[in-house]
Amino acid sequence: MSNIDILVPNLPESVADATVAVWHKKPGDTVQQDDILLEIETDKIMLEVPAPNTGVLESILEQEGSTVTSGQILGRLNIDHLFFQKDTKKIFQDQKSTTSVTFQEDIIAQNNENHNILTPSIRKLIAEHNLHPKNIQGTGIKGRLTRQDIEAHIRSEKKIHYTDQKNNKNITHDYDYDDIKNTHNDRKETRILMNRLRKKISERLLSVTNTTAMLTTFNEVNMQPIIKLRKKYGELFEKRYGIKLGIMSFYVKAVLEGLKHFPEINASIDGEEIVYYHYFDISIAVSTVRGLITPVLRDIDTLSMSDIEKNIKYLAEKGRDGKLTIEELSGGNFTITNGGVFGSLMSTPIINPPQSAILGMHAIKDRPIAQDGQVAILPMMYLALSYDHRLIDGKDSIKFLVYIKELLEDPTRLFLEI
Repeated sequence: MSNIDILVPNLPESVADATVAVWHKKPGDTVQQDDILLEIETDKIMLEVPAPNTGVLESILEQEGSTVTSGQILGRLNIDHLFFQKDTKKIFQDQKSTTSVTFQEDIIAQNNENHNILTPSIRKLIAEHNLHPKNIQGTGIKGRLTRQDIEAHIRSEKKIHYTDQKNNKNITHDYDYDDIKNTHNDRKETRILMNRLRKKISERLLSVTNTTAMLTTFNEVNMQPIIKLRKKYGELFEKRYGIKLGIMSFYVKAVLEGLKHFPEINASIDGEEIVYYHYFDISIAVSTVRGLITPVLRDIDTLSMSDIEKNIKYLAEKGRDGKLTIEELSGGNFTITNGGVFGSLMSTPIINPPQSAILGMHAIKDRPIAQDGQVAILPMMYLALSYDHRLIDGKDSIKFLVYIKELLEDPTRLFLEI
């Protein structure tokens, strides 16, 4: 019989190996070319491995949880046409008699209604759990279903209710089937394996703590000028460019000007050498179900405000859907993170190595501020700059942050580049 090897995709040099996360097919299953057979997890992203041809999955050589490297054989696909033609009709008829066809029809209807195409991994997740897409609330663009929506729906369906008869009181509790050890004992534990991204984050955080002299300096910025600017021109901006004028683009522009004026912050330490970068790539922190990732905005000195907003939206959506590529996550000379979207008032962000500094944004809060000899209530934000003191002196870090503050409080300077 003719077989084709199912191989691990070529991994970038920065990724040594990967882990088999989940097989979507089992031996004996008939698959079409480009059907997603399995997903593998790297330190940064999830990669889908499609079927290289139409046939039958003959064997799985690397089970879920196995560590694999580039080009390694994951399984074998039988493409013997006689065998395939003989059994295809029966397999298809058997599948038509199952409810999975109904689920697939629902998926197609959902796609047509929202003018979206669900990713293969999401379609597979829906089919595996016999879900109806129309019963799941989508939180993506135009109501599109995301992996997080599916997983949240699955978790909610697993929950049960029971009545606790202690002290003759009817008390209703929610428990998850996966967590329950004893429904009459509230002391329960759940153990799960740490995913590769979380492991990598842990290693990097410890490395930063052990190998850098990290300090954080703080300041605050009056956001009223930017808020007024967005209010005045936001609608016109959206009509012209098809994207909302957000706050992040102002910060990216301000950081760009700061890096131009303070080249030691746009640098890193490599052994006994200091590397100064003459280009400007900014990492933007994005929170996902798997953990925090930092896709990169490249050559921001060539981007307009609308370009920055569009690129941020594009990368954030791909990050939340798990579709970022290794290239989109690699590099970056400086990082901006916004804990304010979660309500953080102040924090000390940790450097994203090998970078030397990171800017932390926080929640905008109305506070009484002394202005022109009077007390005014202004929308204020705390800023935090964490930096590697081995490379960046305290004086330069403070001046950099003050410069960022001044640009944000007088945003006209961003467009005049002064």
